[in-house]
Amino acid sequence: MKPLRRLHALLAAAAAMSEKKGTLMSTDNTYLAVFLGSKTSPRRAAWNALSEGDRRAKEREGMAAWHAWVEKHHDAIVAMGGPLGKTKKVTQSGIQEVSNEMGAFTVVRADSHEAAAKLFENHPHFAIFPGDSVEIMPVLPIPGA
Repeated sequence: MKPLRRLHALLAAAAAMSEKKGTLMSTDNTYLAVFLGSKTSPRRAAWNALSEGDRRAKEREGMAAWHAWVEKHHDAIVAMGGPLGKTKKVTQSGIQEVSNEMGAFTVVRADSHEAAAKLFENHPHFAIFPGDSVEIMPVLPIPGA
């Protein structure tokens, strides 16, 4: 199976394993990983400076590495998540377009916060792609739920 097709199959499987809409997600040893990257970082500038051919080759290398990461950690992945699009911010004043460094997310389960963080060491997001970091935080129970 081609890497992208396999990745899509894994995404579909992760979605099928997700909790039913409207039910509470188990928070036991559950962690949200947010992939961050600045559009103005030197790493992004270097990425953008690559020739079209070199960038496409790096993208193929990165997707293969990401696929390998998913395969290696599939037991820990609760929700594959995915890339994030443009952001809208809602306040009492209304809705506005904003920009932030969030690029994607994934939900994982691990025995500890440290163990969850270790899942993302040398992740392709920043080892190959021009992403800056991955922030991992525990998903806490909803108070009173």
